[in-house]
Amino acid sequence: MNITYKLPSEEKVLMSGNEAVARAVWESGVRVACAYPGTPSTEILENLATYDDIHAHWSVNEKTSLEVAIGASIAGSRAFCCMKHVGVNVAADALMSLTLSGVRGGLVIAVADDVGFSSSQNEQDTRYWGRFAHLPVFEPSDSQEAHDMIKDAFSLSEKYATPVIVRMTTRICHVKGLVQLGERLKPDGKKFERDPAHWVMIPAHARERQKHQFERDDQLALLSEETSWNPVIEGNDKTIGFVASGPAFMHVREAFPDAPILKLGFSHPVPVEKIRDFGETVDNLLVVEETEPLVENTLKAAGIRCHGKDILPRCGELQPHIISSGVDVLLNGAKAGEAEKVPSVFPRPPSMCVGCPHLPPFYCLSKLTKKATIVGDIGCYTLGAGHPWRALDTTISMGASMGMALGMDLGRVEADKNKAIISVIGDSTFLHMGMQGLLEINYNHGNVTVLLLDNSTTGMTGGQDHAGTGRDIYGAATPKVDFLKLCEALGVNPERIHTVDPYEMPSLYKLIKQEIAQPETSVIITNKPCVLIDQFERKPAFRVIDENCSGCANCLKVGCPAINVTRRETEIRKSGSPFERAWVTIDTAACTGCDLCRQTCVYDAIVVDQAGV
Repeated sequence: MNITYKLPSEEKVLMSGNEAVARAVWESGVRVACAYPGTPSTEILENLATYDDIHAHWSVNEKTSLEVAIGASIAGSRAFCCMKHVGVNVAADALMSLTLSGVRGGLVIAVADDVGFSSSQNEQDTRYWGRFAHLPVFEPSDSQEAHDMIKDAFSLSEKYATPVIVRMTTRICHVKGLVQLGERLKPDGKKFERDPAHWVMIPAHARERQKHQFERDDQLALLSEETSWNPVIEGNDKTIGFVASGPAFMHVREAFPDAPILKLGFSHPVPVEKIRDFGETVDNLLVVEETEPLVENTLKAAGIRCHGKDILPRCGELQPHIISSGVDVLLNGAKAGEAEKVPSVFPRPPSMCVGCPHLPPFYCLSKLTKKATIVGDIGCYTLGAGHPWRALDTTISMGASMGMALGMDLGRVEADKNKAIISVIGDSTFLHMGMQGLLEINYNHGNVTVLLLDNSTTGMTGGQDHAGTGRDIYGAATPKVDFLKLCEALGVNPERIHTVDPYEMPSLYKLIKQEIAQPETSVIITNKPCVLIDQFERKPAFRVIDENCSGCANCLKVGCPAINVTRRETEIRKSGSPFERAWVTIDTAACTGCDLCRQTCVYDAIVVDQAGV
């Protein structure tokens, strides 16, 4: 029997999908919640940390996050973890055994898919994990459904002893809607009972547990046909009927308000027979799903005639105008792309922040691209691949720079033997998945220069703390990783481990050149905080003295957004050759006083703005 205690009031509140998920987790009586930050899921745990009667923490990575949740569930408590879509790849080892062992206390995994590549290196579809791991999948289409589905997911998790995936997308995570609040449950605790045959996943036990998994598959398949989360929305125009889930459902409703829709809120297992019956009531059946044709392929395999990715894009968000274009192709024989196009907006490429401590390393690296192969990683510093630095040669996934750098060292051809190998990685990413790579490098006698950019935060996702900052999610003090000692423990020669102030560019450049010449692995650790966190100390701004400025544009090569070009003019050198002169100013309101631009100026045209001192 569940015991509840009253909130001050039950009311509707405007919430993002992430906020609604956090609220529902709390209302569900969860005791333990953990995550590794990753856009677009980050705010879920940040909001959970505001509730006093739940333990929330940042994990080192998604695998440890899920493992903590598994332990809490087996111990008898409801548990929750969340991650972005690529995080499931990291957690997959634990997930694929968890699906056999099952759970005790309800365990829900919220996964946020980045449909449209807003901030990710791929666009993988989490629904496939439901199929691969034999797990039920919910797909909300707004904040209220995100809230309600989380609560139902915990109930379903305990009823069927299974982890449950709730698939979010960027559109659901960050768009706000009214949410009806509820009370917090306090589920009865389930004391841990020793049962090795259930919880110890050796082959003999796993074989027996697999039988339970298959039985659960059959039960969930029946549930998908009956659940109210898969309703038929009636419509008068039977020319075309839609099968849609998540935000795609909303887009279909906007584009075709009079069409019948079978809405998939509980999307895996796919309710094949319900869709078959629905398809017989319409002239044409169109599956609208972001991003992969999972439902479409399932229906076709069952002999159900339908359309999907033959007329709709396989990637990106399926916005109303895109769906309309596809339907026009289907019904009227129009050519794809003839529908009304969305007006283009002025391009605004991403950039590092004003005064970012990553600017000087990439300015230095941009001078070394002919002497070194630069292997990048996932974080703010991935922007180093762009203008004006163009100082990254590869980036694949979180932590991969280390192992890839070793592979490039071992696999380079004779023509590249004289080029150095540099790996660039951030502090949070290094702790997430990079440590093993550095161990791999040293264990296998690699020669790689590692540039470890420690800015004391997880910057790309909004400035969260991690094991290297000395603070937890609540700001309380925790043991702080010593990167120098850690790198030495992983096998790096202590004489080849250096700490440097990145804003001292001449010293940084000299140090990088020194270390890439060494015949062994080196680690260079930069040690200044992100400009967006409290630990950063702003200094007096700089300004440009126009009459001293030669227009050489060296300062622009730092890449600081506070430096602006007001105009460009073509002038003639004394030699008679033309050159483009750039007239620049510094936005003193934005300038952090980092001094980088002044270090590039040989004409003393950049000085401290005395008016702001």
